[in-house]
Amino acid sequence: MHSLTLPAPAKINLFLHITGRRPDGYHTLQTAFQLLDFGDTLHLTAVEDGDLTVFPSLPGVAAGHNLVLRAAALLQDHTGCERGAAIRVTKRLPMGGGLGGGSSDAATTLVGLNTLWELGLSLDELAELGVRLGADVPVFVHGRSAFAEGIGDQLRPVELRETNYLILIPPCQVSTAEIFSAEALTRNTTAITIAAFLEQGGRNDCEPVVRALYPEVAFAVDWLSLYSPARMTGTGACVFAEFDQRADAEAVLARLPAGYQGFVARAVNRSPLHQQLNL
Repeated sequence: MHSLTLPAPAKINLFLHITGRRPDGYHTLQTAFQLLDFGDTLHLTAVEDGDLTVFPSLPGVAAGHNLVLRAAALLQDHTGCERGAAIRVTKRLPMGGGLGGGSSDAATTLVGLNTLWELGLSLDELAELGVRLGADVPVFVHGRSAFAEGIGDQLRPVELRETNYLILIPPCQVSTAEIFSAEALTRNTTAITIAAFLEQGGRNDCEPVVRALYPEVAFAVDWLSLYSPARMTGTGACVFAEFDQRADAEAVLARLPAGYQGFVARAVNRSPLHQQLNL
């Protein structure tokens, strides 16, 4: 096998409760990761000289901070693999949007190169590597919608409703670090069970802070809520709402306010990446 073209799907957080803060500064949380059938695409080509290249470059992102390149280098270093790769990334997911684009790209890189380089690592081993790159990477490596705890890396697969979502992309990028360092952020939400979430839902503790700091996000939530109850995903900036019929979501998408973008996606319990590779 010389090359692979693989999806890197988006996720949304159906709720996000901040339950505490560890001595190392990381926040403990509970969330539900819902995978979507829409995202970026990675084309991976194996090379024999050991070089790693990623193109095109991301505006404002230094090569050393590119998660795709970091994931490839981490896998190469961990396994001692002498092969390299040229990786072309087709971006559809916004940076700073709360859709997990960078983390999903990193996970697809790990899973894809594990296959392409014939390394034989398990998904658990790849997830252990992935968490070094970001707390959201393991859920994409495992490829199942999941209930998450810890810093988001303690995962339990959960079957969620495979419905339609309209994702609204405001014209701004939200800094996760800024939101988690905000004094106004709620950090003592009582933990809930999976059963309680499935029955009652939950809220996003980050949303009030983001609304106050980013009026574009506040507008997006309020506008989309005119059509269906809207919530923010992750630390923002993207906002989502559920629709029983895809045609209804498409109709709202056609009326987006000026300056805003969006897309309609189907919720899936199994990642398109894992479906393609039969994992």
